[in-house]
Amino acid sequence: MDREWDDGQPIYRQLRDRVVAMILDGVLSEGDALPSVRNVAAECRVNPLTVLKAYQQLADEKLVEKRRGLGMFVNAGVRDVLLQGERQRFLAEEWPKVHATIQRLGLKPEELLDVASDGTKSPTTSKER
Repeated sequence: MDREWDDGQPIYRQLRDRVVAMILDGVLSEGDALPSVRNVAAECRVNPLTVLKAYQQLADEKLVEKRRGLGMFVNAGVRDVLLQGERQRFLAEEWPKVHATIQRLGLKPEELLDVASDGTKSPTTSKER
């Protein structure tokens, strides 16, 4: 897990979001054990209680389950639930900002698709075309 922290959000929330990203990216699959609280705390240089709070939030959201004496494990079907939720969140919160920027800069759909299809190209202005 990355050790860079955003001062605008509690660390436990950022840890929770990193676990969610690991599930969405396929790093953690259904039935996989989460990294131990001690390991994450040591790796990220945070208090174990902070990691525990992040894991508890995941359990409260029914994304993971606690198995006494064994740890926490990713629940079945969680990736699909997370994908649906993240898509809705993106469309509601992020897309309006992105769309406004596209409009403000006067970007055309074909310019965006050109850059998306080949990440090495830089976008060109209409004068360069």
